[in-house]
Amino acid sequence: MSGFVEKPEPVQVPGLTHLHTGKVRDLYQNADGDLIMVASDRTSAYDWVLPTEIPDKGRILTQLSLWWFDQLADLAPSHVLSTDVPDGAPADWAGRTMVCTSLAMVPVECVARGYLTGSGLAEYEKTRTVCGLALPEGLVNGSELPAPIFTPATKAAVGEHDENVSYEEIARQAGSEVAAQLRQTTLAIYSRARDIARERGLILADTKFEFGFNGDRLTLADEVLTPDSSRFWPADQWQPGHTQPSFDKQFVRDWLTSPAAGWDRTGEQPPPALPKDIVELTSAKYIEAYERLTGLAWA
Repeated sequence: MSGFVEKPEPVQVPGLTHLHTGKVRDLYQNADGDLIMVASDRTSAYDWVLPTEIPDKGRILTQLSLWWFDQLADLAPSHVLSTDVPDGAPADWAGRTMVCTSLAMVPVECVARGYLTGSGLAEYEKTRTVCGLALPEGLVNGSELPAPIFTPATKAAVGEHDENVSYEEIARQAGSEVAAQLRQTTLAIYSRARDIARERGLILADTKFEFGFNGDRLTLADEVLTPDSSRFWPADQWQPGHTQPSFDKQFVRDWLTSPAAGWDRTGEQPPPALPKDIVELTSAKYIEAYERLTGLAWA
């Protein structure tokens, strides 16, 4: 089983229509047809949205995405129109809200990998390929790839896994021209972000993007290069051959699979609430990622 342990009721705001409650973001639409994305403090692990929130996580994700959109503007425009909080919305929406152009979304998770880990590692160990792309022998968990690769996935509903697919399958579904544009733009953005992260002592192992079309212009959407959508590793601790320390929900996942949690992730019971120390450690990791990448202090 999976999904929400406790699915929140959407906030009702005059003039806004609630469209969707995701793992982290709530999506609304205003009278002009613009989308209002509000990043909550919810966190997820093992396909469950947990009952415990990570304070300020939604603001950190939003502010970091906005910073990255600025760094990448010459490679791909973003869907962000403003960060104004709509009239009548809760004060808590400040800092976690993006007003965005409504796009014709491409239903593909555009994943770029520069290092071997996660689902890519699992496939490589069986077939020496990732999404059908052949890789050299001798790679291990955390190995740097000879060159970054584009490994798309189909988008899944809350509580379900995204499914890795081949480039050829994306070309079949979206058309060869769109597939080529997605691959080229994804790898260009990854390369830019990898170099920026490297200057700050971080390795960008992999990341995923979402794109849509604003007319005929491919546009970057949703969140970008946050600890929720990317694996960032401290460069000075990188040691291929085992799992790397990362700037994400590692403390949450480790605790949930520890005896202390008393939870069977293969069973039918939802995960328990997180203890205070795990919440604080996870919050500190998100803040550290924001500060190291942007060079700004988190207020």
